[in-house]
Amino acid sequence: MKPKIVLASNNRGKLDELKAMLAPLGFELVCQADLGIPESPEPFRTFVENALAKARHASQHSGLPALADDAGLCVDAFGGLPGVDTAFYATRFGYARSDDNNVRALLQQMQDIENRRAALVSTLVALRSADDPEPLIAVGRASGEIARVPVGENGFGFDPVMWIPEFGQTFAQLPVAVKNANSHRGRAARLMVEMIRERWS
Repeated sequence: MKPKIVLASNNRGKLDELKAMLAPLGFELVCQADLGIPESPEPFRTFVENALAKARHASQHSGLPALADDAGLCVDAFGGLPGVDTAFYATRFGYARSDDNNVRALLQQMQDIENRRAALVSTLVALRSADDPEPLIAVGRASGEIARVPVGENGFGFDPVMWIPEFGQTFAQLPVAVKNANSHRGRAARLMVEMIRERWS
């Protein structure tokens, strides 16, 4: 039987992406919701602190090793915001929480802004147990620009407006395998696979 790692997230898109990316390790990645674990509070202002809190919470409740991802969009013109508040971005402008509304709100806020540089950032934290004194931390960053209109059908979140200069397309236009290899989460996951192999095996 494969050893299990609990993913400290209820986001199915994130689960599917990370399952594919971490497949080389031979672990079974289990969503915390499937184990009846409630979501952890995320009170901190940095990705790494929130990811660590989520991983500890999931490991404490499950007794399993845990993996958490805290990710967000950092827009240059907004001084790096929305950052850790990315998932709730639309709610600041009176919209319901959803990926589509986040994109809508962002494009409205940026309509008169020329500097469209931004980065998607993913911070992965892995723990062997809730008390692990040596969490593994991997950060991935994908830099690009915010497109003026959403383009593409693949992906989720801000993928349809995250234009990547090296491809001349948004993340949502890229084939899934190409996106996963080059996304912020893909880059963080590659580093995490190396660290888990080196330190946990």
